[in-house]
Amino acid sequence: MTRKVMSRRTETTLQAAHPAPHWHDLRRGERVRVLLSKGFEESGSIFDLTRDHASVWVDLDAGRGRILLHCTDGVEILAEQA
Repeated sequence: MTRKVMSRRTETTLQAAHPAPHWHDLRRGERVRVLLSKGFEESGSIFDLTRDHASVWVDLDAGRGRILLHCTDGVEILAEQA
């Protein structure tokens, strides 16, 4: 007779996401630079944000559409200097 063995994986609980402190200063319509990875950068404006500022929609320049970024994505969002 065979037995079904259940996986003994350790389950982790979901953790709260905490954006970088300067993400809380971002506002709709603000011009930003998005540093995706070393050497890759996009620019655009903030289209919308979640209430906790953990997720940010950026409307990219030159009609390249919108991108949804989360604070755990490993990207940096910097306000452009006026």
